[in-house]
Amino acid sequence: MKSFNKSHKLDNVCYDIRGPVMDEANRMIAQGEKILKLNIGNPAPFGFRAPDAIIRAMSDNLTSTEGYSDSKGLLPARQAIADYCVNVKHIAGVTPDDIYTGNGVSELITMSMQSLLDSGDEVLVPAPDYPLWTASVTLAGGKAVHYICDESADWYPDVDDIRSKITPRTKGLVIINPNNPTGALYPRELLEEIAQIARENGIIVYSDEIYDRLVMDGLEHTSISAIAPDIFSVTFNGLSKSHLIAGYRCGWMTLCGEKSHVRGYIEGLNLLSSMRLCSNAPAQSLIPTALENADTSKELLAPGGRIYEQRELIYNAINDIPGMSAVKPKAAFYIFPKMDIRKFNITDDEKFVLDFLREKKILLTHGGGFHWETPDHFRIVYLPQLDELKYAADSLRDFLADYRQN
Repeated sequence: MKSFNKSHKLDNVCYDIRGPVMDEANRMIAQGEKILKLNIGNPAPFGFRAPDAIIRAMSDNLTSTEGYSDSKGLLPARQAIADYCVNVKHIAGVTPDDIYTGNGVSELITMSMQSLLDSGDEVLVPAPDYPLWTASVTLAGGKAVHYICDESADWYPDVDDIRSKITPRTKGLVIINPNNPTGALYPRELLEEIAQIARENGIIVYSDEIYDRLVMDGLEHTSISAIAPDIFSVTFNGLSKSHLIAGYRCGWMTLCGEKSHVRGYIEGLNLLSSMRLCSNAPAQSLIPTALENADTSKELLAPGGRIYEQRELIYNAINDIPGMSAVKPKAAFYIFPKMDIRKFNITDDEKFVLDFLREKKILLTHGGGFHWETPDHFRIVYLPQLDELKYAADSLRDFLADYRQN
């Protein structure tokens, strides 16, 4: 009988949702073990619920959204997104025709790379990154070239490193702002430098902004598309995180700035958009209501609010553990701690996470899953309630007290 293997297109695609750590976690769960999952940014399991207005909007529109929508999405949804881009994010000239809705941002990231890349083309991607970006570049036949984000500079992109890695094959530059996994928020001055690099080299900027409404400490998010209208950029956003509806799969992609030189690229996007017919129409229908209530999570992010207080607890607890340190996140709900690998003799960060899972029944994601090459980091999702986070931090302190890798 003929045997079938996975496509060779997947040989170099790494997306760390599955792997030895998740396999072990699933095995433990199947045996009745209770695992505290601090590995994925999914609000629902930790008691977060969508605002009532969102639930009503989707319910009220269920019967009116039967059937396919336009391949880019329902016009009222795209108009609401365009208004949000222009009036809230200050991105000039955005119209509904510039917007593509998607089954979450993930689908659109992959679509944007499939439309752009030929074999061997390069895209600059941050390290650490949200790993779907690297996976999507690779799947499309391109090469993800990782530039460094500097932990000693609040995890900001190293502009000199970006410049040094541009080649004639470079087509795009990805920024993740606010950042996953570090929680960094990029200032306007840095974004202006990045825009200048794109301007000088004629490359497309891809800006993942899914956490733009989850910003703390009185700070504000700036979209690179708002400050550089002369370059072509693509922004990605959605409701999964800010409106606590991760499973609804409701995201969008916006084409911004100068488009005269990217007509062929847009033709490719239109083709791929049509091939999948359309995104989830009932989920699209709640976008206008959601963006009318764009500040729905603001109270969670202020002092006394749940996400703010959870950040404070985990940040202080991590920095209080001997051999551990972390930069304070300014946005989202992730922290990316650093381990003293000499103190703990760590040579394999995935083994560290696996050992911790087996002993303490707490699931983390190792830094290598975010294309961070040194085995000295891991990501914590700080969505659980304060008592669970304190338990996790205490467990980590106890675990590291005598942990040494062979």
